[in-house]
Amino acid sequence: MFAGFQKDACPVNGVCISYRKGGTGPGLLLLHGHPQTHVIWHKVAEQLAEHFTVVAADLRGYGDSSKPPADDHHANYSKRRMARDGLELMQALGFDTFSVLAHDRGARVAHRMALDHPSAVQRMVLLDIAPTLSMYAQTDDAFARAYWHWFFLIRPAPLPETLIESNPELYLRSVMGSRSAGLKPFTDEAFAEYLRCLQLPGAATGICEDYRAAASIDLEHDKADIDAGHHLNLPLLVMWGAEGTVGRCFEPLKEWQKVATDVRGRALPAGHYIAEEAPGLLLEEVLAFLR
Repeated sequence: MFAGFQKDACPVNGVCISYRKGGTGPGLLLLHGHPQTHVIWHKVAEQLAEHFTVVAADLRGYGDSSKPPADDHHANYSKRRMARDGLELMQALGFDTFSVLAHDRGARVAHRMALDHPSAVQRMVLLDIAPTLSMYAQTDDAFARAYWHWFFLIRPAPLPETLIESNPELYLRSVMGSRSAGLKPFTDEAFAEYLRCLQLPGAATGICEDYRAAASIDLEHDKADIDAGHHLNLPLLVMWGAEGTVGRCFEPLKEWQKVATDVRGRALPAGHYIAEEAPGLLLEEVLAFLR
């Protein structure tokens, strides 16, 4: 995986962010989702590196990046702080402006990054999410059953952390395997890497704090932006899986049009894990949009 890429780590924003870097050209930051790592991009990274300098980073709390402790307000894992990690990483690598391709939790970080640092993010692609605030506000029975982990992970410590740490592989298989495609999209090598990282000390805490922040401090930040009339003012492409929960329970394009001024998007014939289920289609869409 990641032929021609260099793996490294960079101290930024009080943490150390692990990443792989490859290719030449304009900067492109890749951000992953839960419960995975930057490895989700292994089927598309080499092709993207033919056109961009690709930086595939592990979010704080995930992969080989730092896993800071929990705090009472979950600020260590606010999307604002996680967005600052990505911004400072790209700046440290020589990119004051760059584009972003992000999935799931990483897409929530990217949303905040573009709001807080509009001069840095040029173009953005978000995969299989609607805005966090709209998803919580419109939660119904179907969504709660499909995304049960949202509500499990925000329970007070130490219950969810303890249960995840007791059997990380069971948790990984339960979350990833319960989606529309089961475990078929994941190569043995990629799955082994996800499991290795979930077993690292502090990983379960990082995951839970990410979700607790999303249900508290992140919503406060999102509401403040809406009240102030702040919108995403950059070219935005949103895509979601036609076989996934987000497209069934929400209207992703409509929800993004409420918070962005230049947005387009469509469903792809896949489930939640688009980069691993439909890498060829994703590359076509992303390259046409970013170039």
